[in-house]
Amino acid sequence: MNIRACARRDYSVIFLILALAVLIFVLWYIEVLEWSDMGKVHGWIGTKYWPLRFGSNQPKTTNHPKFQQVNSTTIVPSVSTNPDMHQRFCIVQPLSAEDALEERLLLDSIAWPNIPRLPVNFALNQTSDPAHSTFTILPRRGGGQWHVGDQLEVMITVSDFQGRPKQFGGDFLLARLHNMELGAGVAGQVVDHLNGSYSAVFPLLWEGEAYVQVTLVHPSEAIPVLSRLNSKYPDRVYFLSIFRSGSLSETTICNFCLRQTKQPMCDYTDLRTGQPWFCYKPKNLSCDARIIHYSKGHRSLITSNERRLFIGRVNLKVNIRASGPANVTVLPKEEGQPKLKSSSVTSGPSGYYYQGAWQALSGAQIQQFNTSAITQCLKGKVVHVQGDSTMRQLFDFIVAAVPDLQEFVLPRMSKFESSKAFDFANNILVMYHFHGPPLISHALMPPTELHYIANEIDGLIGGTNTVVIFGIWAHIAPFTIEIYIRRLQGIRRAVVQLLERAPETVVIIRAGNPREMSNYFSQIFSDWYSLQRYKVLRAMFKGLNVHLIDSWEMVLAHHLPHNVHPPRPIIENMANVILSYTCPPKGS
Repeated sequence: MNIRACARRDYSVIFLILALAVLIFVLWYIEVLEWSDMGKVHGWIGTKYWPLRFGSNQPKTTNHPKFQQVNSTTIVPSVSTNPDMHQRFCIVQPLSAEDALEERLLLDSIAWPNIPRLPVNFALNQTSDPAHSTFTILPRRGGGQWHVGDQLEVMITVSDFQGRPKQFGGDFLLARLHNMELGAGVAGQVVDHLNGSYSAVFPLLWEGEAYVQVTLVHPSEAIPVLSRLNSKYPDRVYFLSIFRSGSLSETTICNFCLRQTKQPMCDYTDLRTGQPWFCYKPKNLSCDARIIHYSKGHRSLITSNERRLFIGRVNLKVNIRASGPANVTVLPKEEGQPKLKSSSVTSGPSGYYYQGAWQALSGAQIQQFNTSAITQCLKGKVVHVQGDSTMRQLFDFIVAAVPDLQEFVLPRMSKFESSKAFDFANNILVMYHFHGPPLISHALMPPTELHYIANEIDGLIGGTNTVVIFGIWAHIAPFTIEIYIRRLQGIRRAVVQLLERAPETVVIIRAGNPREMSNYFSQIFSDWYSLQRYKVLRAMFKGLNVHLIDSWEMVLAHHLPHNVHPPRPIIENMANVILSYTCPPKGS
């Protein structure tokens, strides 16, 4: 009897596994049919798409839990069937004369050097090759030995795969000076001489050895490809929304910019900020039935020949060798030593590392905070952390660093959803919100969890005990720079108004940073896109009573590998910057 009972149990388990497998197959097949129908409607069947590699969990239309729809006071969906609305690819609100002028000036300030147009069948051996390129440390101006306070200048010569020096500029280069034993590093300022040669300039800030590293991120020939992808194909990363009412569910494509079809659109443009977002209207459901936002992949819109411009270890983020010594020995600063300035650059870095700690070269003195000092600094304060997952990383660090700061965790679909942490004993509240769309992730996100930063700041009272920290860059990289400028214009207006009503409010902005690169990532998340946004961010908030976490230089100057989510030592230094701005030393 026991043997028969065990056998029956075994058969039952096998039957359940088979039934589950059949159910999974049926759900998968339903999704395939839905995607096929969507592709026919929206015209991208037959186009090669790359899946977004953010995780292994693939969203299933038929498996989403039911959600109670929450109506937003600022995002009101409406249907538009007006043919004129579809005539322009990207539908945006007109700028004021002042904002339009600023946009033109910003675009001029980040304009890349003109690069000769490549023929379709160009030869790779005529493009920039880091293996045949070199850098040379130039002698000290005035001769003699190097001392702290001097400017070190490096001449970079870029050549093609046949070893011929390039005759024009436009290569994207990064440079840093470092000493791993001392935990020291500083970013270099690169100057393009528009003839195939470049200068990298570094201040000498520590005694001992200083090693030069120069990296070719992109050959000049890759830059027009990246520019074309963002300007002509802002919809190459495609987003989806799930609409549901009762048992009926539909999925449609969404974006800043949607191409003209016969299908009407749902307009989710934010009424307060004017930030656009559109979805194709589902056939049988209303625009109000939208419950989920996520992304699924991106279209590969470069030719097989162009793809050769983005090869790791060949011409994508590859170090350039030195033609001679790659380091100098730096002696202590001499008494009465004149300050030597480079003729190539007019500005220097914002800070540097020494003994692993970030030191600012201007502004606040960066302190080192232990656990008790962090608690004391944040005591009685409300900290608003807003932005992408790099901001969530800072939120998580702060929560982990304060022993009594407990995160209030509710059931959630995604790590990007809003979160709060309390320390009741010390009266500390830290809150996190993800920014408004887009969110490039397989993660399933209720649209009500996408908060426009400008709206969140507008809702704050502010004051001495209010700290606002925000950052927006990574998810908006695959779109035209104009979209980013307009987003920042709205955020800046909100910041200005906040500081007018509560001048004591501490406002801190996290810039973008260099990240890991691959053929896949470089087409949508290139460091070149991030560099443009970094420059725009700095220019737009210059002169305001706000503080900058210069994440670009903090990652570039460090010896650890580049990552969109920097390793803990860098995050710890960013946290020290935040806390130093929040609680500056007395008398500073």
